[in-house]
Amino acid sequence: MVYLRVDELLKERQKSNYWLIKQMEGSRSNVKKIIRNETVSIEFRTIDKLCKIFDCEIGDLFVKE
Repeated sequence: MVYLRVDELLKERQKSNYWLIKQMEGSRSNVKKIIRNETVSIEFRTIDKLCKIFDCEIGDLFVKE
């Protein structure tokens, strides 16, 4: 299974969920689902936006368990 590491990236960068919601400029509930790994799909543009926000590579967003 593949998981998003958004919550870990927030902790590593000492940023809050609220900060990410503001950065994403999207639905609060959708961003919270991404943070909690409750999303079942993710759009490429969302992945791209997360990479820009966290200044990271695509591989940094995901972990395979």
